Amino acid sequence: MATDAAAPANEEFVRGIGPIQALSLVVGTMIGSGIFIVSADIGRLMGEWGPAGLMLVWVVTGMMTMAGALSYVELAAMMPKAGGQYVFLREGLNPLAGFLYGWTLFTVIQAGTIAAVAVAFAKFLAVLLPGVSDTVILALGSIRLPGSANAITIGVSPQRLVAIASILGLTWINYRGVSLGARFQTTLTFAKVGALAALILLGLFVYRQPEVVATNFGDFWGSAPWTLALVPLVGAAMVGSLFSSDAWNNVTFAAAEVRNPTRNLPLALAAGTALVTLFYLLANLAYLSVLPLIGDPNGATAMARGIQYASADRVGTAAVEVMLGAGGGVVMAIAIIISTLGCNAGLILAGPRVYYAMSRDKLFFERAGHLHAGYHTPGWGLWIQALWASLLCLSGTYNQLLDYVIFAALVFYLLTTVALFRLRRLQPDLPRPVKAVGYPVVPALYIVSIAVLLVVLLLEKPLFTWPGLLIVALGIPVYFVWRRSRA
Repeated sequence: MATDAAAPANEEFVRGIGPIQALSLVVGTMIGSGIFIVSADIGRLMGEWGPAGLMLVWVVTGMMTMAGALSYVELAAMMPKAGGQYVFLREGLNPLAGFLYGWTLFTVIQAGTIAAVAVAFAKFLAVLLPGVSDTVILALGSIRLPGSANAITIGVSPQRLVAIASILGLTWINYRGVSLGARFQTTLTFAKVGALAALILLGLFVYRQPEVVATNFGDFWGSAPWTLALVPLVGAAMVGSLFSSDAWNNVTFAAAEVRNPTRNLPLALAAGTALVTLFYLLANLAYLSVLPLIGDPNGATAMARGIQYASADRVGTAAVEVMLGAGGGVVMAIAIIISTLGCNAGLILAGPRVYYAMSRDKLFFERAGHLHAGYHTPGWGLWIQALWASLLCLSGTYNQLLDYVIFAALVFYLLTTVALFRLRRLQPDLPRPVKAVGYPVVPALYIVSIAVLLVVLLLEKPLFTWPGLLIVALGIPVYFVWRRSRA
């Protein structure tokens, strides 16, 4: 088994993440803006199968997310080192697999998600401050990506500048120390969970619409036949729900800063993913209690447009408007502003720990492998991540980049679970404080479910799968060049 290069005594991580902070890092990075938006697209794709089709997508997504987290608990407890999943792949498969994950994480997954969430923050801030528009005031060029019908304008707009400002502000907070970053992120997580819980309780018990409930649950199973032909459609519909449920693995990146990691990491993974899965299912039931699933794209009201055609796909906003009236849009905007800030606070904290581990292995910029002498944070990694995410904000390509990497992200989840099996076979005597829940059945089912989904995406969304593989493949020559230059 490879070992991490020893860090100088004055460059050690501080274990400033307690059990509540670890749990909030899982919950906070998972809950962003997706749960308030993506049900509209799922509803359009699964409309013929009624509310049951919508709930099926979220149930399958939740089961896969839980299976992944329960498979990762063994690796997290066995190797509680900075870098998390990068280390699991490096030790369980080989250094190239670890590097390709780190490469994809930096170039697209982490920075791209941070950019997308930051722009979502700015868009909802525009509800409160109309001057935060996306009107480009300084055009720098344009680009047309595969699968995109329109050219994307690269340039500066008030909205993109606000997004960048939020990234820089959250980076500064995390730069000042892991304890400060974790406390800030935990505070926002409690606020966003409270807001989501309020939406659920109001929708299910206070403002539920009897006629809507009768319509949705009276025809719960829809009119289309439930056959195996539904599998590809469910797989394609899961793209949005999977991204809404992603980033649960980020807590493993900061394992070196978690107190009592062999206990708190597995607990945070299992409890955090279970809590978010439950909240997501209840949130969709709340939507179905307030808004009809089937709607009219030309409807004049939120009720007429339904879940399928909520304005700008903002299902959460439409539901709150039905419950609270015109002021509901402002209330929902505030909730999503808090939610996106909390999500990015966790993402920004976690990513540089992977770059730190890569640098210690001589596979990333050398400065990324050093900690700030006073704050004990990977400062250089934090700021280079902020710079790249800010550039993605200006390019406007982040949403497409995230679409492209869905396939690649799933591949790495699959490979990491394969690493679990391989380590069991090659290193049976390694200390395993916590075992994978349901091993070997649950991890094996997780591998099979990802494999099926990969095939579905290859067939149903080829324009988004092959570019994702290309991004990963570009890392292969980079790996060998980097290894030679740092030898």
